[in-house]
Amino acid sequence: MTQTAITLRRPDDWHLHLRDGAMLKGVLPETTRHFARAIIMPNLVPPVVTGAQAAAYRDRILAAVPEGARFEPLMTLYLTEGTDPADVRAAAESGLVKAVKLYPAGATTNSHSGVRDFDRVRGVLETMAEIGLPLCVHGEVTTPEVDIFDREAVFIDTVLDPLRRATPGLRVVMEHITTEQGVAYVRAGGADLGGTITTHHLIINRNHILVGGIKPHYYCLPVAKREHHRLALRAAATSGEARFFLGTDSAPHVDALKEHACGCAGCFTATNTMALLAHVFEKEGALDRLEAFCSLNGPAFYRLPPNEDRIRIVKHEAAQVFPEKIFTEAGPVTVFDPGFPVHWHVES
Repeated sequence: MTQTAITLRRPDDWHLHLRDGAMLKGVLPETTRHFARAIIMPNLVPPVVTGAQAAAYRDRILAAVPEGARFEPLMTLYLTEGTDPADVRAAAESGLVKAVKLYPAGATTNSHSGVRDFDRVRGVLETMAEIGLPLCVHGEVTTPEVDIFDREAVFIDTVLDPLRRATPGLRVVMEHITTEQGVAYVRAGGADLGGTITTHHLIINRNHILVGGIKPHYYCLPVAKREHHRLALRAAATSGEARFFLGTDSAPHVDALKEHACGCAGCFTATNTMALLAHVFEKEGALDRLEAFCSLNGPAFYRLPPNEDRIRIVKHEAAQVFPEKIFTEAGPVTVFDPGFPVHWHVES
């Protein structure tokens, strides 16, 4: 019998960009509609580096939560070569900060304050290993001689694996994996390694960006790869394996910056992620594993309880019509278009 409804614990998003100011106020309701918690990325301008800055940012997020919604922002610190291990420890032990984010310098949006010399952050990493605080990693090298489609695989071999070997006990989330190599490394990494997978990387490959003209709203970093990599991600996400969990990397940019010479990287998926995931998991014959991917595996890795609230996702004969754009006071943000009809609707 074809399954037409699924009830699962309210999901969490373990990788989310909310920006700040007018953009924050405009896009936050798209997340709070379906998600109970989210790991909030710290790559603002200036970045969220200290516990005090994280507390102030959390307050701005909470002030923007729509009336009647319940949402907990899980704060992170942006790792720099000047990060103070004592401040990281204090922020973590207070319960404010749930992870530290590593951006190799220049890897993605607002990453110029990131790490160039890993010896300079050795003390921070050792403190994190001691207290069990996860390191969230944007897993790409930025050296110009490495092809953009190879940056994740090279990062694993030259940066991530040596870093983990040098820091026993460090808990790492390899974020937004996009390759077969990333899937294999997470699978082989032991209990201290997890991997997030985005909604859009389950749906698009690099042809979607480039064939028939450049599609700026499909451009993201890490960039979508070949089809066999996408299929490896789908197999991992729908496997039920505890080491894989949802991190949307939903990343709003106003259209003027997406459709521009800079072509800012990021797909905005907060609005339709849960319906799209139901579609993907149904196609893979894995609807019974959707809850693990969205609602159970992430909390288990972060040592948090799963949510008690539930949501229900129902399949209708009529396809859902998603908004083309979210209109914010900062400007319009285009919602990710999967390119196919989606019949799943989140109803509660």
